[in-house]
Amino acid sequence: MTEDDRSAAEVIDAYRRKRERMVPFLLGALAVVLLVGGLFLVVIWFTGDSPPALPAFLRSNTETPEPTSTPQPATATPEPSATPEPTETPSPERPLTYIVEEGDSLASIADQFGVTIDQLIAANNLVDPNNIGVGSQLIIPDPDADLPTETPLPETLVPGSTIEYVVKSGDNLQTIAERFNSTVEAIAEANDLDPTDVLFVGLRLIVSVNIVTPVPTDTPSPFTDTPTPIP
Repeated sequence: MTEDDRSAAEVIDAYRRKRERMVPFLLGALAVVLLVGGLFLVVIWFTGDSPPALPAFLRSNTETPEPTSTPQPATATPEPSATPEPTETPSPERPLTYIVEEGDSLASIADQFGVTIDQLIAANNLVDPNNIGVGSQLIIPDPDADLPTETPLPETLVPGSTIEYVVKSGDNLQTIAERFNSTVEAIAEANDLDPTDVLFVGLRLIVSVNIVTPVPTDTPSPFTDTPTPIP
């Protein structure tokens, strides 16, 4: 064997020994890779939402039961609630304020609010109740409001003295004359009226007082004659 043949044989032999040493290393690395991959798949299998399917040879014939739907609890039908009874709207408290409109009069306003004309006159201190302008504001008193008490005439008035009197509901010249010991004719003349004129509520009259002697009223005697029994 020549020198060149010996060198070539040594090279071949060295390559063979090197390859023999590499085979176990490669097999070990492959085993490690397979082991790590297997562990990774196992972790995914147990922790994932949808684990991968097993190989056919590892599958069992047991069918996976279909998920059953849980029935929802029956919802109770609410009982119909009773319709509340309508509540009455409370009447606004008095006094109110009313704006006079076209065609209004004291009588119509009094009827509308259930008060008397005298109450309207007293509550608003009307000078001329028969002439209320459109747009005027009137105070509407409480229907139960009392009329102001008139100041009694002094007993020392000289006969023929005059006073101012405001006509009220139900008044006429005759009742006024009797009240102040006057006459229908004197009142009518002092106020430029006819004795038969109808008086409007709220009209202011000049009245001469104590010009006639009041007619005494018959006072029944507290004693009555006891009839004598017939024997």
